[in-house]
Amino acid sequence: MSDPNAGYDVVILGGGSGGYAAAFRSAELGLKVALIEKDKVGGTCLHRGCIPTKALLHAGEVADTARESEQFGILAEFKGVDMPAVKKYKDDVVSKLYKGLQGLVKAHKVDFIQGTGTLVGPNSVQVDDGQTVTGKHVVLATGSYSKTLPGLEIDGEKIIASEHALELTELPNKAIVIGGGVIGVEFASAWKSLGVEVEIIEGLPRLIAAEDADSSKQLERAFRKRGIKFHTGKFFEKVEKTASGVQVTIQGGTVVEGDLVLVAVGRGPVTANIGYEEQGITLDRGFVPVNEHLQTSIPGVYAVGDIVPGIQLAHRGFLQGIFVAEHIAGLNPAPIDETGIPRVTFTEPEVASMGLNEDKAKEKYGADKIKSVNYNLAGNGKSNILKTQGFVKLVAVEDGPIVGVHMVGARISEQIGEAELIYNWEAYANDVAQLIHMHPTQNEAIGEAAMLLAGKPLHAHD
Repeated sequence: MSDPNAGYDVVILGGGSGGYAAAFRSAELGLKVALIEKDKVGGTCLHRGCIPTKALLHAGEVADTARESEQFGILAEFKGVDMPAVKKYKDDVVSKLYKGLQGLVKAHKVDFIQGTGTLVGPNSVQVDDGQTVTGKHVVLATGSYSKTLPGLEIDGEKIIASEHALELTELPNKAIVIGGGVIGVEFASAWKSLGVEVEIIEGLPRLIAAEDADSSKQLERAFRKRGIKFHTGKFFEKVEKTASGVQVTIQGGTVVEGDLVLVAVGRGPVTANIGYEEQGITLDRGFVPVNEHLQTSIPGVYAVGDIVPGIQLAHRGFLQGIFVAEHIAGLNPAPIDETGIPRVTFTEPEVASMGLNEDKAKEKYGADKIKSVNYNLAGNGKSNILKTQGFVKLVAVEDGPIVGVHMVGARISEQIGEAELIYNWEAYANDVAQLIHMHPTQNEAIGEAAMLLAGKPLHAHD
């Protein structure tokens, strides 16, 4: 337990991806650090988000592989899903990573303070056990919560959020998902693989509407083929509990019935009732606006992660935490380009992207200045081996760099690393086309797309 009267160089409120990254990097740079967390270090990502969700998705992938093994010449028998065992597998993955993270807190000699913190001054946080922790700099990293909408009262049983969905030990026969963004489509994909009938309701014109339109179309095509139903461009009007489950009425009068409803309409910032506004921190719809150095409206106070306006991703918060630590230490790190943060939706098939989608690129540079190509994975050997469909799409400025990379396909998330380098190093099509891409891999598809964009296609068809 830390000495409440000791002054720290950095006091961090919140131990999720952004908070612990700021703590570890600050400690590496010789700063004295206190990390305050009301729950467990690792935050939503490790305990209720990224990691357990992806474990659930992998369990679904194994189920699909067993069902479909005959197409590969393997005679396996699919006997069903043992949901308590799936939950144990998921929990074991989380537990192992949590244990490792706890060890890193000790290894970095970070003072970990368990408790709910409240900002009580520009350099002071009061913990619920009564101690006050002070520091030269304070980093706000309090994360996010599952949002809902008027008329959607989450009860944890028939109307649930993602954290409840991860704790299920018995699968519903049919689930209704309200929200066709990343969280909604990932759960829909996992549940379908585990044998659940799924129907998605999305008010925007397409699923994963923040992604490139071609990526949305490919995912919708795949979902139709898998038997995942969805309604786009229609908002829900009301949800009613019934004796057997729930029924949802959507615009136009259509009624959808199921055993439960998953509310997946995004995540809100955790900034209320913890002293932010009271201490003069400017808020915008609950979020904490920051400058390019992630500094808030109060000198010496920074903010990172999901409470900062922008895309809510664990690795974004992680990078921001490192940035803040280095800025406090005087290293003058380069400001983070938000568009240069990789994005992946871990459905089947996966959707991965970097940079600008085609519409955004045209808005920024002008439609006549943008050139795009799609390389179909039908021409990729490894994708044929995996029996997956999809594409690699490159969006470039005419006679300029590639400003967007968009990919759809099974396991295509593993190619996001090169896509990130292409965007962030402002590579031209010829720069990528001349590189050697290992055969046979899906990585070749990036090279083939670059060759197509450079005007020298070998395996591409019109």
